[in-house]
Amino acid sequence: MNVVLWILAGVLAVAMLGAGGLKLVTPKDGLADKGMELGELPAAAIKGIGALEVLGGIGLVVPALVNVAPVLVAWAAVGVAIMMAGAVVFHLRRKEIQGSLPAVALMIMAVVVAWGRFGAWAF
Repeated sequence: MNVVLWILAGVLAVAMLGAGGLKLVTPKDGLADKGMELGELPAAAIKGIGALEVLGGIGLVVPALVNVAPVLVAWAAVGVAIMMAGAVVFHLRRKEIQGSLPAVALMIMAVVVAWGRFGAWAF
């Protein structure tokens, strides 16, 4: 199970770093061209979400890799799950059922990582 948790955390980290990095470096209009239509959100909120996603992605693997406060992996997973729950609500309020499915999958993965790292497979 430890290997499964590492794989899930790695996939989540890549997803968070990719999406968050894109939100940080791409202007709001450019995000719409890349399939991230975030119409009513202000540009500063998009940058803030991107920064949180990058930090969550880092927190999912780095503390365990360097063996410094590895409990932060579980807390990062909780943060990612909360962010993804917000993304699901955002998409569902806009009636974007298909757009909410990746966020649901990432949220479930984050919950599993948090459950495992707080539980029997903690570092």
